[in-house]
Amino acid sequence: IRKNSNFKHYNCIVTFNKKRDKILVCKRMKPPYEGGYNFAGGKVEPGGNSIHAAYRELHEETGISRNQITLFPLMDITYYQRKFVLELYVGQLQDEVELIEEKNPLIWMPLTEDFADSGKYAGDKNIAHIVTIALQYFSGGES
Repeated sequence: IRKNSNFKHYNCIVTFNKKRDKILVCKRMKPPYEGGYNFAGGKVEPGGNSIHAAYRELHEETGISRNQITLFPLMDITYYQRKFVLELYVGQLQDEVELIEEKNPLIWMPLTEDFADSGKYAGDKNIAHIVTIALQYFSGGES
């Protein structure tokens, strides 16, 4: 199935701290999933470069700049019924950073969290799956 150019594109960035024992989440201040925790991210402009959009959104929402982290494509999830594509990226900070919040409060969550808790996390339990896949990304010897 070919990706439909009429679909909206969004991104989420799975950001690990330097030790890779915590993951950065933001508390959503508006629907959908208001009050729930999710990854930083946002819209990809039509015709825009996806990786550039990921770096831009991460910087806008957290203050983390391109020279502090390298992002890698993790997966895309296409929601055909809702006509949007969610592009997921993963990265690990090279050093500890001071976060700069845009609108949503930012929190470093330990990997011991129950990311499948749909009362706490956005995304209908997808966060747990995404964290699992993101951790596997680094288990291949890359860091």
